[in-house]
Amino acid sequence: MEAEARELPLGCGGEGGSPAAGRSPDGEERRDPPQATVSNGGEAESGKELVELKVIWNKNKYDVKFCLDSTGAELKQKIHSLTGLPPAMQKVMFKGLLPEEKTLREIKVTNGAKIMVVGSTINDVLAVNTPKEAAQQEVKAEENKKEPLCRQKQHRKVLDKGKPDDVMPSVKGVQERLPTVPLSGMYNKSGGKVRLTFKLEQDQLWIGTKERTEKLPMGSIKNVVSEPIEGHEDYHMMAFQLGPTEASYYWVYWVPTQYVDAIKDTVLGKWQYF
Repeated sequence: MEAEARELPLGCGGEGGSPAAGRSPDGEERRDPPQATVSNGGEAESGKELVELKVIWNKNKYDVKFCLDSTGAELKQKIHSLTGLPPAMQKVMFKGLLPEEKTLREIKVTNGAKIMVVGSTINDVLAVNTPKEAAQQEVKAEENKKEPLCRQKQHRKVLDKGKPDDVMPSVKGVQERLPTVPLSGMYNKSGGKVRLTFKLEQDQLWIGTKERTEKLPMGSIKNVVSEPIEGHEDYHMMAFQLGPTEASYYWVYWVPTQYVDAIKDTVLGKWQYF
């Protein structure tokens, strides 16, 4: 009698497991051995060690058992099957951006680990992309008509205060990912201290001052503009456009230059097209 196929562990490829239930060639009945429990203590199922993950995307949570020796790229394929989110449009995070070429074991994923996923489906992107691009083009055209931002009177009163003593160090000529801690030590338009916290798992930007913290959905930010500060080109002044007019800009001064591109890519969702 042909043996009945047994379901493979999630994410472990097509390698065979224990013998299927049925009868041996001499006619005796044989049964599957009991399924091993999932742990990080070396127990395995079908010769592959599994790890229990909590995948979180768009306020949805998925409990997944996945092969510890599978790569980040293979995990993205599994996330695609769960969410419909194509791998190329996923930003997967575990203690930073998940490397596609390394296995979960190599990056020390353990049982119960939270895997944060940020990204939009193709339909979502098509629905919002056109108006956002139009807004960006309008803002860019207006910028080209004006003198440099750092020379304008409204900004000079902040910039003339000088560089804050506790501003984060800058690295000129280098592009870095967003740090795991808030960007702090900067000024806002009123000259008060401000910090930026990027809550990627919630798809939000938190703008914190001494008085309060504003929690902004990334999708509500229509554009991000920035310009190097004259005489201090390793720092930028930056604005987040929250509405249709210039009055809706939220200005931040003394942003370290190495994080400028990462901020724009994260807020505007350009990483979706990588």
